[in-house]
Amino acid sequence: MAIACKVTGEIAQNVTCQLDPGQSVFADATKFRWKTTNVSIETRLSVPGGRADGENQKAQPGGAGFLKAALATATEVGKRALAGQSLAFQWFAPAGGSGLVAFAGELPGQVRMIELDGTVGWRAESRAFICAESTVNFDIEFTGFTLGRRSREGLIFEHFTGDGTVILGGGGSLVELNPADYGGKIQVHGGAVVAFADSVSFGTERVGVLNAQTAMTAVFGGQGLNLVTLTGDGPVILQSTLHREFESEERHDEGTANPLREGLLGRF
Repeated sequence: MAIACKVTGEIAQNVTCQLDPGQSVFADATKFRWKTTNVSIETRLSVPGGRADGENQKAQPGGAGFLKAALATATEVGKRALAGQSLAFQWFAPAGGSGLVAFAGELPGQVRMIELDGTVGWRAESRAFICAESTVNFDIEFTGFTLGRRSREGLIFEHFTGDGTVILGGGGSLVELNPADYGGKIQVHGGAVVAFADSVSFGTERVGVLNAQTAMTAVFGGQGLNLVTLTGDGPVILQSTLHREFESEERHDEGTANPLREGLLGRF
């Protein structure tokens, strides 16, 4: 049975999850807000569905399996470190009956509950993840340096597969679109992408030939010469409020990149 969740608020939304016996969720370490006392909180380095999770389940006390589990865990932690994520997740489970636990996103904004049925996964911007049911598999994907730099969205997506509920958040108001309703492709500001289904492809596209006008757009328009393209038939979630580094570039005509993201994001 799916976890029951209630969303409250309008622009700065929270989501409260009711955990029944046998149910649990894992969350980004920065997204927890409050819980009832019968819900335990545990910090773990492994994620469900990952190699470390499988090795930990097979490992026997004092056996060689512990070394494999440790190496797999170190690999997963290393990937999250490269992605700029928290190194550990917080896990929540009730005891002695049902309990409540509440979360919120990184930016003041709205949240969306995605129900996975095992057929189609979702990819999310690296700060969008709030929490997920323990039956959901979590992984980190690298888009490749060239694509990540051109898109200014970065090199990292979080990938969710399996069955269960995933809760994502974005800044300001969220809008859901399907590229199939607009000729099969939409062009998007790099900072507006929150998440999209696996049936949608992520890419970049130059806004025009290199000339005086496109150079003006790149220098003073805050977007560069490339736009993100989302192509295919499936849901896409976009946010109205950009993350801080994108907002800074939009406000400054000189368009210098934020040094905190230098190396992951590029102008062109």
